[in-house]
Amino acid sequence: MQLGNQDLQRLINDGVAALQQRRFADARDKLEQATGTGLANAQLWLALAAACRGQEDSSAEERALDRMLELDPQSVAGLIMKADCRARAQDDRNASSIYKKALRLASDQSVPPSLVPELQRAEAMIAELEVRHAAHLEQALAAQGLAPDARSRRFQHSIDIIAGRRHIYLQEPTAYYFPELPQIQYYDPAEFDWVPKLEAATDAIRAELVEAMAAQLDEFRPYIRSEANRPRYHPLLDKTDWSALFFCENGKRSEELIARCPRTWEAVQGAPLPWVGGTSPTIMFSLLRRGTRIPAHTGMLNTRLICHLPLIVPPGCGFRVGNETRQWQEGKLLIFDDTIEHEAWNEGGEDRVVLIFDIWRPELNETERREVAALCSIPDMHSGAAES
Repeated sequence: MQLGNQDLQRLINDGVAALQQRRFADARDKLEQATGTGLANAQLWLALAAACRGQEDSSAEERALDRMLELDPQSVAGLIMKADCRARAQDDRNASSIYKKALRLASDQSVPPSLVPELQRAEAMIAELEVRHAAHLEQALAAQGLAPDARSRRFQHSIDIIAGRRHIYLQEPTAYYFPELPQIQYYDPAEFDWVPKLEAATDAIRAELVEAMAAQLDEFRPYIRSEANRPRYHPLLDKTDWSALFFCENGKRSEELIARCPRTWEAVQGAPLPWVGGTSPTIMFSLLRRGTRIPAHTGMLNTRLICHLPLIVPPGCGFRVGNETRQWQEGKLLIFDDTIEHEAWNEGGEDRVVLIFDIWRPELNETERREVAALCSIPDMHSGAAES
């Protein structure tokens, strides 16, 4: 169709006005004439798609959106409308993927306030589609004899991720990453032969803790401390709400505390402690005062695991690593990868105390441990890095 510029602009203006007045048939007629000139831009195709949607003609809407997205593939509004079309066609996986793409693009753009409700609707649609897709998978798996109670733990974890019940948490060390190590949040203590002996010493360790606290509570110091030439922010910086009494800090022993708590020191010697000059291990009583929360953070290097032996645990305490929240149980060891996001809290009425120490990851062989120890012993290896 050949139209002069003035006629084309008048046609577009009339079409947009009709769309705003919800006269969808009239709007579509005029906008189709305008797009038929071959001169249409992305916004004109988007307006035509909106008119087709108003007439509940999903096929025509999607055709207009496809043309629009060819011209502007990063249009958040266009992508959301395209995802709507796929959702109406019950193409759930593609719909969810397109909604997610729209949200990713929106996070990097300055979107107009009028688009915010659409972004919120896209988030709700993603959740709805994930539930719908999960229900479809559950039905199909059950038909194959794989009902939830017949599945392996890791397979069920994968289904939970698909369904949006869990998220993917990966190792994010702040200082050093050793490749090809498994992404495991909590390790099973039963897989470590030294654990039963350590757990059996819980009462003796607790008795030494109580005596140490009575004698030198003021020697518990803030776990997060200010350091010269190293500005940092942490809500618990220099606060005793999260404090520690160290047997060994970054490989430096406290002979006085070791002498005062010999059973505790003896008990941890059965674990594969990573003795590396100037950096590890760290062995401490860790105190979390009532009403305190340690924000989510990740540790420095993924070549170690962290062990918690709970000694004093009032009700209201909790600990999360990745997707999984657990309650400390006095005398029951927790072993976890601290380079996966984790947090802790004490909402109880008393202080919580656990014995914390680090161990070598079992997946590292002796050669790799020697190599990592050599690297970590270099004085400036950890310069500028910190536990977040």
